[in-house]
Amino acid sequence: MNAATNIKVTKRDGHLEDINLDKIHKVITWAAEGLENVSVSQVEMRAHIQFYNGIRTDDIHETIIKAAADLISTETPDYQYLAARLAIFHLRKIAFGQFEPPHLYAHVKKLTEAGKYDAHLLQDYNQAEFEQINQYIDHNRDLTFSYAAVKQLEGKYLVQNRVTRQIYESPQFLYMLVAMCLFARYPQDTRLNYIKKFYDAISTFKISLPTPIMSGVRTPTRQFASCVLIECDDSLDSINATTSAIVKYVSQRAGIGINAGRIRALGSEIRGGEAQHTGCIPFYKMFQAAVKSCSQGGVRGGAATLFYPLWHREVESLLVLKNNRGVEENRVRHLDYGVQINRLLYSRLIKGENITLFSPSDVPGLYDAFFADQEQFETLYAQYEQDEAIAKRSIPAADLFSLLMQERASTGRIYIQNVDHCNTHSPFDPKVAPIHQSNLCLEIALPTKPLDNINDTHGEIALCTLSAFNLGALNQLDELEELAELATRALDALLDYQDYPIKAAELATMNRRTLGIGVINFAYYLAKNGLRYSDGSAIGLTHRTFEAIQYYLLKASVKLAKEYGACPKFNETNYAKGILPIDSYKKDLDKICNEPLHLDWEALRADIVRHGLRNSTLTALMPSETSSQIANATNGIEPPRGLVSVKASKDGILKQVVPEFQRLQQQYELLWDLPNNEGYLHLVGVMQKFIDQAISANTNYDPKRFEGDKVPMKQLIKDLLTAYKYGLKTLYYQNTRDGADDMQTSIQDDGCASGACKI
Repeated sequence: MNAATNIKVTKRDGHLEDINLDKIHKVITWAAEGLENVSVSQVEMRAHIQFYNGIRTDDIHETIIKAAADLISTETPDYQYLAARLAIFHLRKIAFGQFEPPHLYAHVKKLTEAGKYDAHLLQDYNQAEFEQINQYIDHNRDLTFSYAAVKQLEGKYLVQNRVTRQIYESPQFLYMLVAMCLFARYPQDTRLNYIKKFYDAISTFKISLPTPIMSGVRTPTRQFASCVLIECDDSLDSINATTSAIVKYVSQRAGIGINAGRIRALGSEIRGGEAQHTGCIPFYKMFQAAVKSCSQGGVRGGAATLFYPLWHREVESLLVLKNNRGVEENRVRHLDYGVQINRLLYSRLIKGENITLFSPSDVPGLYDAFFADQEQFETLYAQYEQDEAIAKRSIPAADLFSLLMQERASTGRIYIQNVDHCNTHSPFDPKVAPIHQSNLCLEIALPTKPLDNINDTHGEIALCTLSAFNLGALNQLDELEELAELATRALDALLDYQDYPIKAAELATMNRRTLGIGVINFAYYLAKNGLRYSDGSAIGLTHRTFEAIQYYLLKASVKLAKEYGACPKFNETNYAKGILPIDSYKKDLDKICNEPLHLDWEALRADIVRHGLRNSTLTALMPSETSSQIANATNGIEPPRGLVSVKASKDGILKQVVPEFQRLQQQYELLWDLPNNEGYLHLVGVMQKFIDQAISANTNYDPKRFEGDKVPMKQLIKDLLTAYKYGLKTLYYQNTRDGADDMQTSIQDDGCASGACKI
């Protein structure tokens, strides 16, 4: 760094002082302490700062941070920590005007008076408790983040003015205040213990929290559900109520799942033939406008996945709604789509038969049976096929599935929901609480009922509150027992802590108390155990791990049920009948996995029947795109695309090196090194045996592995059938390698990353 003499710099408070190059050098030296293969002089040279009179010190600091971040590579991975420490130094200067954080009480008082924090913090906690908690906070944990994590914290999670980008807090305050908010209603004699334990778990990345909780808990806006499932009926009143519900929840950080499968097909009769129906597309456009109407406070853009059955009479038009060809009038490109399939439709494909398409309005009982009763569906379907009075169209199953898979391949974002698996391997009794849809990222499977109006108390909007265990932080599976109790207690408390803008969502949540706890860092977990996705070596460990996760979460929920009572609609679950996930999974799995059960499920079964569960659901495997970055972990259950992931987000290009790169680089199996999807799908099937909701599972294709650089339709169909055979409830993205590079682009929060391109 070269500077002329007598240059003055502009400090953060606006005053001028003489430049002090030694001070800059000391900060970089401090940030480099204890790190391997990093060079202070290299950062200084890379910065190449052009000094001028009046240069701002924060501009100097940002230039140095960027210089350090640019040096992150597989050869020098520790620059991600050097850059992160510089960024934390900068962040604290912005938030506090100094590096040392203030006392917790003074900080909370200041931000509460400024309207940034929820006033209950000062009301619920006394001065002595603030003193104890302040002493417990370990601000040095701020220095353990990677650079990508700090940038995600700055961009999405820390409380700030999103117009001026003024940040008001540092990460450890975020973690501690989340813990204080969630356990505020616990008795005074126990809550500090839970607060400290939960703070430790989340600030050392053993438990990962999703965006709505990280960015929202401690602020006056109290809506923290990650996923909202809204079902629409075939009426204008219900369509309008659905639209209003979408707007309310999109504005409050939630990702939306919309079930629009009941809407009748184009040309169907209205009012006994008085008019012809305009079909699905105009209403889908209405939902799209609602989803895109709000920016979600700058945290993330509104996004939704809309669901419909493959046998809908308009399906050929619906399957191409994201297609780049066509005109705006016949496309709805800013929604994603979940196509719903069941056993009968797959069997028509396998047998080379036709699929008959109906408007749900013309075939009474068929739509409900599609989810609730597979035998009844097959009987009704055959009956309506023979009824000449019913409008219908017949199409070869092979043609329809080919169109589905072609559009899934070309957009990457036509998803799959196997509705029979969602209901036969479910915590809910499908006769009274059927699963009609999933959510934005295809990991939630909860009961819904359409609204007749926005104040309807008979409809049911399903909410799911998420978190995840960091598998990479585990040494023994029995460590999950305490983590499971902490996560369950915290999220269950959150259900009572948050507000509900719509009554149908509040009633459903209070009655069912659904949670979705998943995992991050699975790829690192396999690598450090010397296991691979593709060769079957990981099947045993995967079975043992997900058995332990579900078992300990159920055990925690029973414990809560003993303390606070079972959820009011526990009687609508299969758990109430003593039916557990280990009873209802797809038995085809036994042909590829012979791992026995290791935990005492019979004692747990008896406890559940006797005491009930506080929570109807406990598990779901979410993508966790951005929340994984906070923990410097690999995404969810996915193999990484490279040892250094380059992720483009609205906060710029972020490089992140896989955990323990230098020790384990040969152990990681990268995404495009997998020979095919089979081994991965087998592992997801093993996970699904225990997971009570669904799994955001992706399929991935490298065209260069196939003749003519084109993925054959036969391969796409084979993978679809493999997923069904082993009990997968849903399929999320289809990623296709484009040959340019393996940049991973984060578009939405928590995994909604495309990476898909045309075949």
